[in-house]
Parts: sequence; structure tokens; C-alpha cells
Amino acid sequence: MPDSKLDAPVKPRSAALDPANLDTLRELGHRMLDDMFDSLESIGEGQVWQKMPDAVRAAWQDKLPHEATEPAQVYADFQRLIAPYVVGNRHPQFLGWVHGGGTAIGMLAEMLAGGLNANCGGRDHAPIAVERQVIAWAAQMLGFPPDASGLLMTGTSLANFAAILVARAAAIGPQVRQGGAAGTQLVGYAAASAHLCVARGFDMAGLGSDALRMIDVDGNHRINLSALRQRIAADRAVGRHPFMLIGTAGSVDVGAIDDLPALADLCTQEGLWLHIDAAFGAIAMLSPKLRPLLAGIERADSVAFDFHKWAQVPYDCGCLIVRDAEAHQAAFARKADYLSRAPSGLAAGTPWPVDLGPELSRGFRALKVWMTIKTYGADKLGAVAEHCCDLAQRLAILIDAEPRLHRAAPVPLNIVCFRVIGVDDAQHIHIAAQLQEAGQVVLSTTNVGGQTVLRAAFVNHRTTPDDVCAVVRAVVAQATLASLRTAC
Repeated sequence: MPDSKLDAPVKPRSAALDPANLDTLRELGHRMLDDMFDSLESIGEGQVWQKMPDAVRAAWQDKLPHEATEPAQVYADFQRLIAPYVVGNRHPQFLGWVHGGGTAIGMLAEMLAGGLNANCGGRDHAPIAVERQVIAWAAQMLGFPPDASGLLMTGTSLANFAAILVARAAAIGPQVRQGGAAGTQLVGYAAASAHLCVARGFDMAGLGSDALRMIDVDGNHRINLSALRQRIAADRAVGRHPFMLIGTAGSVDVGAIDDLPALADLCTQEGLWLHIDAAFGAIAMLSPKLRPLLAGIERADSVAFDFHKWAQVPYDCGCLIVRDAEAHQAAFARKADYLSRAPSGLAAGTPWPVDLGPELSRGFRALKVWMTIKTYGADKLGAVAEHCCDLAQRLAILIDAEPRLHRAAPVPLNIVCFRVIGVDDAQHIHIAAQLQEAGQVVLSTTNVGGQTVLRAAFVNHRTTPDDVCAVVRAVVAQATLASLRTAC
């Protein structure tokens, strides 16, 4: 007997989400683009950051919408609830954290990548070729051999984690991927000032954060080589297996650069994998003036850095470069029937990016990097890094000349740490928060020498010398001190 449900007439219904007529949406899209360009034209005129009012916060408690909303209304909600309350790193006076300012060309690249909607986990298509080109450029920038391997990732945090996994497999063999690291007694080393993602990487790699030896820094905030050698010897003496040293090229607190040639020599002597966390410092390799500061980075086994910092690529885009391509693949590649490779067709083109990292579903990050480098050129991006370092030196000079302020650390690159004399730690935190909420200038705080300090990080290509003077004025005024007595 026929199934009455199957015999019932069915009203045709399309599941497609594209509008029948694109003209209205096209018009809205052009308005969105115009609004973003208008925003960029006036980016330095408004507040750096605005705190979300209670009414805006309440809007984020809405229940799941089941009915459709017109795109024009959705965009109106974007303009009302989101655009005014972003972190503010596009603004020239955003100096609190190491965030790039982005560019118009990067914004357009994001739009184009979204339109293509390419999955860059693998297969043989142009977006993979773009990423391989970007990786080759990054290897060339770092002085790595042309057959070096690499991968674009969300950021240096994930790239550092991937490097730990590569070093782990290189130290004890690929069997660690089946049997785990229990009983291997692996230990690694980094400066006490290393980014928190390094300890988290040891944790996530199954080694435990206790397996990372945090070595004290010297007077220049670089890893103490004598203490490092002593700790390696002590670990070997009790049967530990030293396998990795993580150096820093631009520390998160003060911008310090470890003695990279000495670290490379030590790793050669001790048989350690040398990884360099160069989150923002790597782009200094594009500046003839700054490049000597990173001498020795070309001897590393792997380097992690971000394109979304000094290279000004929109978030997110980090990069891992690995000298030994076979070691890189050995840490991640795995066979699966549904991901079988072929000598031709769409399944060709090995190795795939999924063979080099943890992600199979990956967006087309490489397009915004490729378009940025093609548009501006490597020399211009190097000049941006140099400009930021020059601004940091200018701020250091102004602080040294101002009797109410005290510089708390050297300024090897682009970060300036300083204190207001006679003001305690809690008041420094208050000063930073008040400046942020006033929308004047965004500074952050950190700890240097056991004291809370104000921290200015110069990363944005839009920041000018006038903005540097504004920092000093704003801090002194916020600290309720007398008017500035400098050349500003």
C-alpha cells in the first residue's frame, strides 16, 4: 500500500541562502565598504576605546533568533552594538599591547577571501599555492634554506605549540605520537620572561609545564646563559632528557632579544632543538637597520612569528617556519581514507597543510599576507618596524628628560616601560585604566623588577611623534602632577 506521506504533494522549497536578486544586498555591501573607508579616514580623530554601556551589554543576552532579519537591520545592529566598542588597535594612540593596526588592503583581502570561501586544509588549488609562496617569502626573510617548511596559523601562540610538538617528535621519534611522552623525561628551557603560551604549549603537548625550566634573565632582560648551562647540566645529571631551547626575539614585557648566536652555539653543543619566539621581532629582519639585532635567528631549527603585528596584516595570521621539512611532516602527517592523495586531480599537491599542523578546516589566511606584501613591498614593511622603534626611542628620551617619570628598562626595540615617581603599584594600574576609559591613549601595565610599570608598545604604522608627546602629557596629567616641563 502506498505511503500517504510520500504520495502527498510537496511544495518546492529552496534551501539556498543566496537572495533571488542581489541588487539590494549589493547596494548594502557598497555602503558597508564606504562606511569602513570613512572610518579609516577618521581613525585618529575619535576615542581610542569606548566602554560598552549597560544597554549595549544587555543586548548580548538575546535569545537564539529563529526568524529571518533583513540584512540592512543586521548591519544597523553592527553599527550600533559593535563598531563603536572594538579594542581600538587601529587608532594611532593604541599602545597598550602588541597589536598591529591593519590596513585597507588587508581589509579588502579579507573580503575577497570570504567571497572565495576556500578551505585551505589541503587539495590542489590556488589558495594553497598562495600560502606556499608566503611561506617561501617568510623563510627567505629569516635566512632559512629554500626547502624549509612552514604553515600559517592563528598566531604565534599556536605556532609555538606546533614547534614544541615538532621538537618533541624529533627528539624521541615519531612513536611519541602513538605511545605518548610518559617516561621520556623530556625537559625544555626558556627565559622566565617568555610568553605564557610557551608553558601552555608544554602543558598541551603532554609534557607538563613543570618540564619547562624558566631561566632567570640578566640585566638586559635576556636569558642568563650561565644559569641556562648550569640547569642543563643539572638535568642531565639526574637522568632528564633536555631536548629544546626556546629563545625570544622581542620579549613580551620589554622587547628584549636573547643572544641568539650564543643560543645557537649552545644548542649545537648540547644537541637541543632551537626554537625562536619572534612574535613581532621577526619583521625587523626586513629593516637593514634592525636586522643585525636578530643575528643568529637564521641558525634556529624553527621560528614562530605574527604577520598581524608589525606587518599590519588583519587578525589573525601567525606563521611557523621549520628548517627540516621532514621533521615538520613527521610531527603531524597521518593517513585517512577520506583524505587519500592522488597523483593528479584535486586530491594532488602533497604535502597538504593538514600534514604540517593540527587544523584541517583552515581559512584563506594567506591572501591578506600575499596582498599586503605585494602591495607595500618588504622594504616598506621593514620601514614600519624601524619607524616604531624610532618612536619608542623618542618616548624613552622624553621620559628620561621628565623629572616626574622614570624609565624602568632598556628599550631594545619598540616597547617602553616606565613609572611615575612617587606613585605606588595600584595607582599605576589606576592610571592605565583611567587613560583607557577616557579614550585618550591606551597603555597597559606589566611587572619589571618586582614593580608595576606602565607599558607603551609601538606597533601601529599610523602612530606619529605627536602621539608620543601625547603619551607623556596624558600620563603626567592623569597622575595629577604639574604640567609637562619638556620640549613637547
